[in-house]
Amino acid sequence: MDIEIIKKNLNNVLKETDFKNLGERKVGKVRDVYTMPDKIILVSTDRHSSFDRIIAHIPFKGEVLNQISAFWFDQTKDIIQNHVLTIPDPNILVAKKCQPLPIEAIVRGYITGVTSTSLWTHYKDGKRDFGNFVLPEGMKKNQKLPEPVFTPSTKFEEHDRTLSPQEIVAEGLMEKELVDKVEQKAKELFIRGQEIALSHGLILVDTKYEFGLDEKGELTLIDEIHTPDSSRYWKAESYDERFNKGEDPEYFDKEFLRIWFKDNCDPYKDEKLPEAPAELVAELSRRYIEIYETITGKQFEHDFNTPIMERITKNIENI
Repeated sequence: MDIEIIKKNLNNVLKETDFKNLGERKVGKVRDVYTMPDKIILVSTDRHSSFDRIIAHIPFKGEVLNQISAFWFDQTKDIIQNHVLTIPDPNILVAKKCQPLPIEAIVRGYITGVTSTSLWTHYKDGKRDFGNFVLPEGMKKNQKLPEPVFTPSTKFEEHDRTLSPQEIVAEGLMEKELVDKVEQKAKELFIRGQEIALSHGLILVDTKYEFGLDEKGELTLIDEIHTPDSSRYWKAESYDERFNKGEDPEYFDKEFLRIWFKDNCDPYKDEKLPEAPAELVAELSRRYIEIYETITGKQFEHDFNTPIMERITKNIENI
C-alpha cells in the first residue's frame, strides 16, 4: 500500500471496542477478548504497546496481525489442531475455549538477542548447557543453531522465567508427557514456519507459541502464530553476506517508534506522552503491511468504503 494512502488514514484506526452482546470483555495490550459460554472472540485492535502502555495507534495493524495468524493457522493445521472456529472479519478471530498451559513455548533457530534472557547473552557469558540442549564452542552472534532449540518460559508470573523442560516437571507445572508433546509440536511448527518463510525471502529466527487443552483434553495451538509481534524475522537475501562481515541481519524493525519516545519523554514516568510523529506512525504501518504481503504472498486489501466499527458490527451479527 502506498504510504500516502496510509498518511490519509492515520485516524482510520480501531482503538477499542465495547460490544455488549459478546459476553465478558477483557482488554489486553493489543486485543479485546470477549468470553462466551462456548467460544471466545478475539478482536485485534490497532493499539501499539510499549513501556507497559499504549504509545500509538497504527493504521491497519490489527487487520495485519489477525490475517497473518489466519494464514499460519491454515498452513499448520495438519501438524496440530488450533482454536480457530471462524474469521468473520479482518480484525476478528472466533476461537473455541481452551484451558491455557502455564508456559510459553519458545523456539529459537539462531543464537541472537541482547536482553538478559537471550540465548546469545547467556552464551557469551559462558553458558553452554541449557538443560535440554548443549551448544558447541565457537559460535558467533546471529549464527544458525545446529537445530532449533526449545526454551520455554513461565507466563502467569510477574516476571517470566526461562525454564528447562526438566524444571517445568520438577516444579509441578506440567507432566513430562505433556511437556514432551509441546516441545515436539512447537519444533514441528517452527520448522514448517522456517520453510514457508524462506520460500518468501524471510528467515524465521525465533518465535513463541501458546498451547491449551480443549474440552476433550487435546493439545491445541491457541493465541497467535508467527506474527511480527510474536516472532523475529530477518531478510534471507542479505543474511550470509552480513553475517560474514559481522554485521547484524536486516530485520523487521518496529523499535524506531519506541526509540523516539525514549528520546522525547520518560515513557515509564510521564503521565501524558507526546503524540507520535505522523511520519513514524505511517512508516510503521507500511512495514506491517509489507511483512504481511511478504509472508502471505497476497496483496493487502482494506475496505475503505465502510467505517471499521460499522463493518465489524455487521460481520459479528451472527457469530
